[in-house]
Amino acid sequence: MATHWAAKRGAKKQVDAIVGGDLNMAAAALLYDMAALQGTERSQFGYKRAAKAIVGLPVSIKELVAAGALRDVPFIGPSSARIIQELVAGGGSPTVDAAVAKASRPSKVMAAREYRTAYLSHFAMQQALSAPLGTGVVSRGEYRGDFQMHSSWSDGSERIGVMADAAQALGHTCLGITDHSYGLPIAHGMSMADVERQHREIDVLNAGYEGRFRVFKGIEANILADGSLDVQPAECALFEFIVASPHSLLRRPEDQTGRMLGAIRTRGVTILGHPRGRMFNSRPGVAADWDRVFEEAAKRRVAVELDGNWHRQDIDFELAGRALAAGCIFALDSDAHSTRELRFSEYAVAHARLALIPAERVINCWSNEELDAWMAARRRPARRS
Repeated sequence: MATHWAAKRGAKKQVDAIVGGDLNMAAAALLYDMAALQGTERSQFGYKRAAKAIVGLPVSIKELVAAGALRDVPFIGPSSARIIQELVAGGGSPTVDAAVAKASRPSKVMAAREYRTAYLSHFAMQQALSAPLGTGVVSRGEYRGDFQMHSSWSDGSERIGVMADAAQALGHTCLGITDHSYGLPIAHGMSMADVERQHREIDVLNAGYEGRFRVFKGIEANILADGSLDVQPAECALFEFIVASPHSLLRRPEDQTGRMLGAIRTRGVTILGHPRGRMFNSRPGVAADWDRVFEEAAKRRVAVELDGNWHRQDIDFELAGRALAAGCIFALDSDAHSTRELRFSEYAVAHARLALIPAERVINCWSNEELDAWMAARRRPARRS
């Protein structure tokens, strides 16, 4: 027992070091602050481009500053370099502080800061994937397949077979295709006639894979304001699994706990997709009593998604830790709309590792037989208590 708790404390220290030491994200945040204070779109663009360059670096800015190589990074100009050097030297930027103090509307910057919490830079994500966080914590090597992605049947750019080939190249042995439902026309949601044709295409693909790989038939349904879905109950029954996600009312301050609970209680829903619907630097997403939501999801065995799309990272490692304590299972997905976005699943795995989620709680690590049984259970009518 003493060994177990010592290992857990050691893992927690590593998590704190990764998160607290993410200078790349801290630097990007300062550059976004400066962008928000600029009077012209051109000036805003320059700082935003520099911020994106820093976020995507595979190395720490601390190393670049020490080596005198910061200006070698594309799009890092003198002003951005000065702010980054100040951060590395002193933990903050007097340049940014002075600009905020002089601003006529500093509240704009303060509001944007609230929309950047618990995001990981590429460098921190790599650290989370490689850190020795203890036996049992989910790892990239145990990841079998991604259960939220989009093809050319809705707003994705490639056909299902192309996405499947790319997934296999990453070492995956299955995937769940989740094109948008018809209630989201902005995302070119599928009609039910399209669904029938898509399922025939999937049947042909699966027959060709001969058990080496499997495409699961899913849909991403939109959660409406009252907690119902934009897919009818009889239509839900046509899918092996359903990702229910919020795509509206994502800037409202009022509580939407009932909306989330309604989706979780819907027969056939297997995954609560990007639960908050937050977006980096622009919106906070759904406000809810997340502990109540997680309790209900755990009770009904609805997986809570960690969406790895970089701009979403939703839910993050902080909320995921609370969901783990509530007894939830999880889906770690890319939300890819092209083959190159499939690697976004690495951000989801990184957040899960920082939350110390065990592989046995992650559906992406389950066998096809375990997935079939779980999905079938969610399609059955709930027992009356």
